[in-house]
Amino acid sequence: MSVLRVVVSGATGFVGSAVVRRLAAAGPHIEVRALSRTPPPAAGAPGAGAPGVHWAGADLTAPESLRGVCDGADVVLSLASHVGPEPELCTAVNTAGTAAVVAEAQRAGAARIVHLSTCAVYGTGPHRGEDVGELAPAPVSPASRSRLAGEEPVLAAGGLVLRAGLVLGPGDRWVVPALADAFRRVPAHWDGGAGTASFVDVDDLARLITACALGAGDSAGAAGILHAHHPVPVRNAELMAALAEHRVLPARPAEDWPWERCLEALAAREGWVSERQFALLARDHWYGAGAVWRLTGTDPGPGPLARLGAAARWYRRRGAQPPG
Repeated sequence: MSVLRVVVSGATGFVGSAVVRRLAAAGPHIEVRALSRTPPPAAGAPGAGAPGVHWAGADLTAPESLRGVCDGADVVLSLASHVGPEPELCTAVNTAGTAAVVAEAQRAGAARIVHLSTCAVYGTGPHRGEDVGELAPAPVSPASRSRLAGEEPVLAAGGLVLRAGLVLGPGDRWVVPALADAFRRVPAHWDGGAGTASFVDVDDLARLITACALGAGDSAGAAGILHAHHPVPVRNAELMAALAEHRVLPARPAEDWPWERCLEALAAREGWVSERQFALLARDHWYGAGAVWRLTGTDPGPGPLARLGAAARWYRRRGAQPPG
């Protein structure tokens, strides 16, 4: 069996580290060059010292550091991103950095480029089941605007862009901590808990990205944009109940507050989640996502709620801390 050489940017990140572990477990015919601007995991950490994984220093904000990192690569997985509020850093990493990775992949002659983006590029909802092409992007934050711009060089190179929903799992510093902060300030069912959103467990997303990297099913020549999350969306009331059962939230909500009262309560108590972020979590933001699982012949699994138990300890430690 011939060796498949895969380059992974953002290899120490939340999603990137899960992908590196998946690739390392895929067999001896996979060689991984894991790129990171931070040191590789310490000995004994997941992904550290895994057979077939070679670490290389690279900083997307310094394009010269990327020279040669894709030499010999068959597949380049562009998984690095910055999701903070700083416009300059978002642009440097998500737009210019992605373009630099793509340029290096093309210079090295990599056959396939897969890039991880986000459904946050669609902006403010409500969104209810639209698929790619049925909804025009309208990003509202520096992170989502720069990530949308970062898709352009990938598409121009004939690559595949995966727009993911909200990602859960050990290492999540944004989604469930934001829910915890919002629930601390708005301790009720949010407008009946009826808001529905697209989620994916980080390991299920890593399985999917790995399948794309390996060309599983009919994905070897795939290009364009696909949604990449579990095909069954999650209702907010069900998510909050599951988090309470795992003792991530203190209790199930006892009351049901209408939306305007929720916004008043959010504004009245100090916290780090903004009204825009609260709406993203609490109102309808779900998107069709069956195509990518069919294309790769990958089972999406039981869904993110069934995976919460594996992340509960992480979330209990993390609490409502802001990212960082």
